[in-house]
Amino acid sequence: LFADAGKAVRFNENSVRSMGRDATGVRGMNLDDGQRVIALCVVEEQGDILTITENGYGKRTPVADYPQKGRGTKGVISIACSARNGQAVCAVQVLEDEHIMLVTDNGTLVRTRVAEISTSGRNTQGVRLIRTTDHEKLIAVAKIVAEEGNENIEIDNTDLN
Repeated sequence: LFADAGKAVRFNENSVRSMGRDATGVRGMNLDDGQRVIALCVVEEQGDILTITENGYGKRTPVADYPQKGRGTKGVISIACSARNGQAVCAVQVLEDEHIMLVTDNGTLVRTRVAEISTSGRNTQGVRLIRTTDHEKLIAVAKIVAEEGNENIEIDNTDLN
């Protein structure tokens, strides 16, 4: 689970018990006032976690850098949120040969290769992925999935915020 404050909690899905539809659930992450969960990733063995902030900065971090802890904690730093970066808006697991589409609230779209995004540790601010104007914020990121043997490109909307 990823929060907009740049924190992440990694836990085993078996620690969440099954329950009925009308149950209230269990705590996955302990959030401070005003914080919200922005993403859930079911982690695969290969790939990196791509974390992106509202001011257009992001980075890839190896999955192994996220320690597996119990659920209900505040988490570990996934990306440093600062005045430069703003709040975290998206976290998604990516492979190096994939492409992503960055979308701003002003309608700007930028497509980029995941391989061009720097890989760095968890407690860093990342690099600029898209240049935003003063009142423009990044609002969504989508992985672009191309079918093998087909030049048509499909956008996987399951990763949109």
